Amino acid sequence: MIDTHCHLTFPDFAGRVDLELADASAVGVSGCVTVSTTTRDCLDALELAQRFNAVRCTAGVHPLHAHEGPHEWENLRRVASSPRCVAWGELGLDNHYEHPPTNTQRRVLDEQLGFIQACREGASPIAHPVVVHCREAFDDLIPVLRSAGLPPERMIFHCFTGGPHEARKVLDFGAWISFTGVVTYRNAPEVRQAAMLVPADRILIETDAPFLSPEPKRGSRPCRPAYARHTAEAVARIRGQPFEEFHEQINRNTERFFGIGDVI
Repeated sequence: MIDTHCHLTFPDFAGRVDLELADASAVGVSGCVTVSTTTRDCLDALELAQRFNAVRCTAGVHPLHAHEGPHEWENLRRVASSPRCVAWGELGLDNHYEHPPTNTQRRVLDEQLGFIQACREGASPIAHPVVVHCREAFDDLIPVLRSAGLPPERMIFHCFTGGPHEARKVLDFGAWISFTGVVTYRNAPEVRQAAMLVPADRILIETDAPFLSPEPKRGSRPCRPAYARHTAEAVARIRGQPFEEFHEQINRNTERFFGIGDVI
C-alpha cells in the first residue's frame, strides 16, 4: 500500500527520509506521496521524489500558508510538469484557525484554482487530480470548488475529520475521502461513522505525517509513513472487511486516483 499523503519535507524528517522509507517498506507501506504546502517547498518535494524511487510529490499551497507570499505560481507548473508529480494541492480552506484570515485564504485559493484550470487548458495540459484541505469549511469550500470548473471526481478531501453529514456533502459533490489516524481515536466516533459510509471505490488511507499518529502510536511525534498500516487495518475493521480485501481495494483506488500502484 501507499501512504497517499505525508510531508517528508518537514523538519521532522530531515536527513532521515531513507530510514522512514525503509521502515515503511518493512511493514508493507511501499511508497509515499509527499504533499507540498507552499510554492517553495514544492521544489523540495520534487527533489525528494526525484531522489527516491518510492516517493511521488504534489504541487500546491496549503490554506494555512496562504499569507506566506509572494506565491510563485510558475514553481507549481514546474513541479506539476514532472512525471514525479501526481497531484495538485493541497489546497482549500481552514476555518479552525483565525490566522490567516478567511479572506486571505480565499484569495489565494481562487488564484490557485484559476492557475490550475489554466494549466489544464494549456498547450501541454496538466490534468492532475486535486488534494483538498477542508477543516470546518465544507459549506464554504464545496461551492467554490464546484464553480471552479474542475471535475469533482478528481478531487480528494484528505484528512477527513467530519461526520456522516459532512461525508455525504463531499460524496454528493462527487469527490473522494481519505482517512488519517484520527479515525482510530476514541474521541472521534463521528469520523468512524463517516468511514463506514464512503463507497469502496472512493476511499483512501494516509498518515498526514508528521501529524496525527494513529492508535496504538497516538501521542508519538512524528507520525511516520509506516503508520499508514495501522490506519488501514483500523478502517478495515470499522467497515467489517478482511484486511486483505480492503488492502487490495485501496491499492486499486490509489492507482485510479493518483496513477500509481502499490509498488512505485
